[in-house]
Amino acid sequence: MEYTVFLDRDGVINKDSSEYIKSPSEFEFIPNSAQAIALLTKKGFHVIVITNQSLIGRKMVTMETLDCIFKKMIEGVKKQGGHINDIFFCPHTPTDDCSCRKPKPGLINDAQKKYQIALDRSCMVGDSAKDIECALTAGCKTTVLVKTGNGIKAEQALSKKGIAPDYIASDLYEAALWIIRNVNL
Repeated sequence: MEYTVFLDRDGVINKDSSEYIKSPSEFEFIPNSAQAIALLTKKGFHVIVITNQSLIGRKMVTMETLDCIFKKMIEGVKKQGGHINDIFFCPHTPTDDCSCRKPKPGLINDAQKKYQIALDRSCMVGDSAKDIECALTAGCKTTVLVKTGNGIKAEQALSKKGIAPDYIASDLYEAALWIIRNVNL
C-alpha cells in the first residue's frame, strides 16, 4: 500500500460526544471532514480509520449498530468522492489492558501487517494525545493533531510530555491540505 493516512474517528471525522456515538443518527460529520478524506483519496493517499470504540466492551451498543455507524461514515465519504480503505477498532474498555487500545500501537500494527504498510511513509491524524503517542510508538513518520474534538487539551498534554506533533491543524480539512503539500508520494 502506498502512503497511508491513519485517521482517528471521533473528534476528527465526526463530532465527538461524552455520551459516545451510539447510533447512526448520532453520527454527525465535522464540517468538511468527508471532503478532506475525498481530497486525500483523489491525491492518491490510502485512508484507514484507527479508533477506540469501548462502547462495545461497555455493552452500550451491538456490533451490528457499530457497523451501521461505520456504514454511514463510509457512505458519507463516498458521496463526496472519497474512499476509506479499512477501519480498525478496539472494542475494549480502558481496564481490559489489551494491546489494541490507543495509545498502544496494536491497531496500526494490525493494519500494517494486513496491507504491508511502510510506516515510515504514513501519517496519523488525531485529536488526542493517545492518537499521537500511538502513531509514534508504531513508527509512523508524520503526526498531525487537529483542534477539533479534544485537540486543545491534547496539545497541552503532549507538551507536558515533551512530544510535538509535526503539524497542528484547526480541522481535518486543513490537515489534509498540509499532508498533500508536505508529503511526497
